[in-house]
Amino acid sequence: MAAAETVKTTVEQFTTAGNVAFKDAIEKSLAALNDANAHSKKNLEAVIASVTAATKGAESLGAQAMAYSKSAVETNVAAAKSLASAKSVQEVVELQTSFAKSALETYMAEVGKMSEIVSASVKDSMKPLNERVTAAVERLQAAR
Repeated sequence: MAAAETVKTTVEQFTTAGNVAFKDAIEKSLAALNDANAHSKKNLEAVIASVTAATKGAESLGAQAMAYSKSAVETNVAAAKSLASAKSVQEVVELQTSFAKSALETYMAEVGKMSEIVSASVKDSMKPLNERVTAAVERLQAAR
């Protein structure tokens, strides 16, 4: 009778310990899954923020290019009219030289503006992704 009681107690202890271990494992798994879901959600939000920033940069770049193109066409038409009304070859050369110098200076200034837009757009679009990479590295280091 005592042996049967001992076996019964031992089985109950193993069952209780098994149930506790199973419950702990399930809770840890659910916590890990919730953590992974939260991490994935933040990653998706970072990608959306990155694409939004890149889109704004592309829109700014497109608007800048259109404004430059419009201005360049107007300047070219004015230069053509000036060249057509020139009275001498010397005046044509002077007008053409002045126009070429002005056009090159304007173009270089425009390239500088566009470079700044592209640089700012890349910086803004990479920022949320860099933050997520940093967060992932920090999680990995904390897990060590």
